[in-house]
Amino acid sequence: MTAADSRPLVAHVIHHLVTGGLENGLVNLINQLPESRYRHAVICMKDYSDFRRRIRRADVPVYAMHKRAGHDWRTQVALWRLFRELRPAIVHGRNLSALDALVPAALAGVRIRIHGEHGRDERDPDGTDRRLIWMRRLHAPLVTHYVALNADLENYVTARVGVRPQRVTRIYNGVDLARFRPDAAAARTSFPAPLRDPACFIAGTVGRMQVVKDHANLARAFVQAVTDDAEARRRMRLVIIGDGPERGEVERILRQAGVQSLVWLAGDRSDVPQLLAGFDLFVLPSRAEGVSNTILEAMATGLPVLATRVGGNPELVDEGVTGRLVPAADSAALAAALLGYLRDPALGRAQGRAGRAQVERQFSLERMLADYDALYTRLLARVHPARAGLQAT
Repeated sequence: MTAADSRPLVAHVIHHLVTGGLENGLVNLINQLPESRYRHAVICMKDYSDFRRRIRRADVPVYAMHKRAGHDWRTQVALWRLFRELRPAIVHGRNLSALDALVPAALAGVRIRIHGEHGRDERDPDGTDRRLIWMRRLHAPLVTHYVALNADLENYVTARVGVRPQRVTRIYNGVDLARFRPDAAAARTSFPAPLRDPACFIAGTVGRMQVVKDHANLARAFVQAVTDDAEARRRMRLVIIGDGPERGEVERILRQAGVQSLVWLAGDRSDVPQLLAGFDLFVLPSRAEGVSNTILEAMATGLPVLATRVGGNPELVDEGVTGRLVPAADSAALAAALLGYLRDPALGRAQGRAGRAQVERQFSLERMLADYDALYTRLLARVHPARAGLQAT
């Protein structure tokens, strides 16, 4: 066995590898953890897209299991065989669909099985679905350790699922402060010509267009704002970066109101940092959230954040200091907040500066990497002390 082969392999199990916050966090982790310490593999319960190209390391295989809906025993067998072939030191699954990898991993002899709770399932935005709670309880004995991305999810795992607090580590997402930063020179250079006007007030969001992200609510709020206020009609513009199954509904709302010309649906983009730098306000209208990468990226870019008061958002957005929180699914409240920022640009700039400072203090990528490295090292030291390069304690 070569020296390189002796590095512990971390097999990351996710639903699919496509554009998204969870996936972006995984890619950052793989790209930035020291190559001398870990090997990685990515196992998608469904499939992957060209997003896999964002993994910069050439030695990271990506597998697609093409799992069918419901209980798919063929996928369970395929996972068992794959784990037997790869022999990972750690299987690190994320969110609900990754629970299906726990039994195959245990049967394949993988002794460290981490489960991460990164956000609410769109079927269970408030975490009260008893079936999903019991599903997690049934799988809990197979989990070596849990990762929760915020206090809300940590409380869910301990209070509702019944996991002892000692088995849970809270690790916040981190943002690359060099990649996401205020950049006046890049601002709006990639926008369509009508949106480059400095007089335009750009409210924008980034994220996959799916029900839980509630882009339709943002579209309705924007329609209300530009309908009720003449200045908003003249100056406010909406940018949505991302794509997904709810795009058609958003287009219908905008078309019905006759405001398509005031909105840029940019689709999936690879130049998100540059586009963010052209916003005046970042908006996250989600019905549920874990720890939003896009909020952190917006704060790092120096933007005020207008978000819904759900999940981990209140842990990121300091009300009145770095942004504002409104109730979920309340288009009237969202529209009023949009108009408030349009009318008080100085407030938005001050909150943007405060947000950048907060991210620098609390949510750097370096801190996230150090937390995951420490967790992996601690668990490896207990089970595989030689592979961790440490003595068991």
